[in-house]
Amino acid sequence: MPPPTLTLSVLPDSYAISRLDPDAPVPDWVRDTPFCSLTRTPEELSIVCPDPDVPADTQADRGWRIIQVRGPLDLTQVGVLASLAKPLADAGISVFAVSTYDTDYLLVKGDALERTLVVLSARGHNVG
Repeated sequence: MPPPTLTLSVLPDSYAISRLDPDAPVPDWVRDTPFCSLTRTPEELSIVCPDPDVPADTQADRGWRIIQVRGPLDLTQVGVLASLAKPLADAGISVFAVSTYDTDYLLVKGDALERTLVVLSARGHNVG
């Protein structure tokens, strides 16, 4: 079965991936953001949100851009992330993935965004 052809959009702005202690409360600086993802595990509270919203004293990796897979996607659809991550891995581009009920988001460093879009377009995905 060939990999799915996906329609992708680039979200505006730069994002940060932050790490807080696992028992930290959800900080106020993520409450009114246009995009945020929170994941709590026994080891950490991980937060993806706009770069400017993250306080300077917070452990964070900054300068990420977000590529949205236009959805909604069927949760049983196979190969969505693989069809994006594999060609980018082959091109030496690091990714950070966030999935929701409706769709997937792929984060790449800002300086790799243009190259990422070229790679994904060459693999048949629609970037627009």
